[in-house]
Amino acid sequence: MAASGTEHAYSNILTSLPKPEGGEYGKFYSLPALNDPRIDKLPYSIRILLESAIRNCDGFQVTKNDVEKIIDWENTSPKLAEIPFKPARVLLQDFTGVPAVVDLAAMRDALAKLGSDANKINPLVPVDLVIDHSVQVDVARSSNALQSNMELEFTRNRERFGFLKWGSTAFQNMLVVPPGSGIVHQVNLEYLGRVVFNTDGIMYPDSVVGTDSHTTMIDGLGVAGWGVGGIEAEATMLGQPMSMVLPGVVGFKLTGKLRNGVTATDLVLTVTQMLRKHGVVGKFVEFHGEGMGKLSLADRATIANMSPEYGATMGFFPVDHVTLDYLRLTGRSDETVSMIEAYLRANNMFVDYNEPQLERVYSSYLALDLDEVEPCISGPKRPHDRVTLKDMKSDWHACLDNKVGFKGFAVPKEQQDKVVKFDFNGQPAELKHGSVVIAAITSCTNTSNPSVMLGAALVAKKACELGLEVKPWVKTSLAPGSGVVTKYLLKSGLQEYFNKQGFHLVGYGCTTCIGNSGELHESVSAAITENDVVAAAVLSGNRNFEGRVHPLTRANYLASPPLVVAYALAGTVDIDFEKEPIGVGKDGKEVFFRDIWPTTEEIAEVVQSSVLPDMFKSTYEAITKGNPMWNQLPVPEASLYSWDSNSTYIHEPPYFKDMTMSPPGPHAVKNAYCLLNFGDSITTDHISPAGSIHRDSPAAKYLLERGVDRKDFNSYGSRRGNDEVMARGTFANIRIVNKFLGGEVGPKTIHVPTGEKLSVFDAATKYKSEGHDTIILAGAEYGSGSSRDWAAKGPMLLV
Repeated sequence: MAASGTEHAYSNILTSLPKPEGGEYGKFYSLPALNDPRIDKLPYSIRILLESAIRNCDGFQVTKNDVEKIIDWENTSPKLAEIPFKPARVLLQDFTGVPAVVDLAAMRDALAKLGSDANKINPLVPVDLVIDHSVQVDVARSSNALQSNMELEFTRNRERFGFLKWGSTAFQNMLVVPPGSGIVHQVNLEYLGRVVFNTDGIMYPDSVVGTDSHTTMIDGLGVAGWGVGGIEAEATMLGQPMSMVLPGVVGFKLTGKLRNGVTATDLVLTVTQMLRKHGVVGKFVEFHGEGMGKLSLADRATIANMSPEYGATMGFFPVDHVTLDYLRLTGRSDETVSMIEAYLRANNMFVDYNEPQLERVYSSYLALDLDEVEPCISGPKRPHDRVTLKDMKSDWHACLDNKVGFKGFAVPKEQQDKVVKFDFNGQPAELKHGSVVIAAITSCTNTSNPSVMLGAALVAKKACELGLEVKPWVKTSLAPGSGVVTKYLLKSGLQEYFNKQGFHLVGYGCTTCIGNSGELHESVSAAITENDVVAAAVLSGNRNFEGRVHPLTRANYLASPPLVVAYALAGTVDIDFEKEPIGVGKDGKEVFFRDIWPTTEEIAEVVQSSVLPDMFKSTYEAITKGNPMWNQLPVPEASLYSWDSNSTYIHEPPYFKDMTMSPPGPHAVKNAYCLLNFGDSITTDHISPAGSIHRDSPAAKYLLERGVDRKDFNSYGSRRGNDEVMARGTFANIRIVNKFLGGEVGPKTIHVPTGEKLSVFDAATKYKSEGHDTIILAGAEYGSGSSRDWAAKGPMLLV
């Protein structure tokens, strides 16, 4: 807003929004009052940027010239014009949220050392932090898995959780949602998303940036949101505008409706492949067309969620009647929904498909007939490598043949059919190339969608009735994104069939998709490693990059929850579901895929009878009350954090320690050595530490030296609040390829002056001790993906 005592540049368009029954909802900056015909042609996503610029136009951070650039978007966006954007709120999860709160705490210390008031450091916009990335699937296929995993989660993360609980009381404007509540993006969709804010009598669209790339899921609700690095998020928290290039917008027209048996996951994998091919990096994608009415809000959110996988900043679905229905379903009050609709209609931000549509202008155009989408999965190493289900067997055999790469494992022909027999808890077991050892219904992408969750449960039920069972050595798990899922699974009577197939509830959080899959049974691990088996994981997630899901699953496939169950039952990805039986059921009869696959009508019927508004209301009324373990955590009341020098989780970072009132200026790079030499597609999954801490890594050595047992290493993600661990884990991905190593894979490099092969951290430390600058060489797509905070901080601390 404009500075106190100055006239707002657009006060002439500040308009009252009346209530139907008298009085007013509030005032708003009216786009129609500008009387500019260019605005009617703007994509809806750009109108949100425009409204923000107008509302925040103070002549300093945001100027009238910035507003004009956005109004003239059709001409300015091709010129890569730069604009400021002030999002309405910030969203954090605990992996990326901990370092953000660590930085805020360090800023308070710095301000205190400089003689100023430390309490000035507070978020100036609402910050919601959901603790969802710390739960691991240590215990699976057990009725006590949920409780056991939560107890282990608290044992490992007590320091981190105590720190976050301190932050929730020390900082203003910060809501912390306790562990065990759900996945951040599903909680955002079902509960935190406002759609329209009404603050101090001023109404404006909800918009959000988050420190997780899948923040884009909220775009399915008509809220403009995307992932940013922790540094950008912190700047937004502190009231600074984000500087961004005014994006091009791809108009994606949807027509028709999905065929019987085709899921939202099949659709999003198809859309991901199309948009990757089209090229949408740095752009918004805005969906429109008559097919929109055939997509549920949960289907839209599934598509929006995977924006990072197709490369777009946003995959945006403007608010329409489907959005309003979802808001009512998820327990938002009728008064709130009425206010949202009234504001968006008045400000030309609502799509009513019952009215004639003005033609919007887009930078480029794509179209998809939903009827053409067919069942598919993606893998074995990238989310955009879509494979139709009917082609999966032949594609798998091609992957075995192909040289090592995104679609290849280079398994010699004579070894492709080998069978490894082993003992599993006293019973005979066997593995082959392509055997499924992890089958996980996980990740915000799909667990927020009742149709695919109940569809998966119906597959489990039909399989049970026909006498099929998942083999006991397949690690199966069910990790929903909110407690609502459990409520509708119980009401439908389908949870018992999940349990019978080993898909017991293991936790409410982001598990297998982020690498928190837990250990495999030691006999399975030994069979894989001793026989070089290309084992497979099938998960309903959004990421399947190498080394992410589990170190021992070299093939990882993204699939809908129903397909996760089907592949778990088959026990292998080396199967043609159309021609080969999944297994042998009762009375020795062969059971085929078609025998266990539910129809769209069957799923819709269960959704209709089982997913109810009261489930959302009761779940979220209790969400901030926490749980006994969270509520028992002691929290100091001090506004400055008391750093514990012995902590291996929370460590005072070095960024502000020597801060003075005079900035030091840029650092020159002279006569530098090359620390690492990469090819293309080195993503943040390769750069930023994630997943388990390898027993022989520099991070492991650091922890062992400080008395931490191997069993308590936890994950890199859980230790993001400790820069010492994270610097040692930067570029520690076990599948990373450094050209210095001549084809050898792993987190090593060559110290050029001596020719020594060292870990990346040890080499960087050696260069530093010798007084040498270093650089990193990399090809296309370096740094794409999530985890961008430590993908920036880690290399900075190394070089």
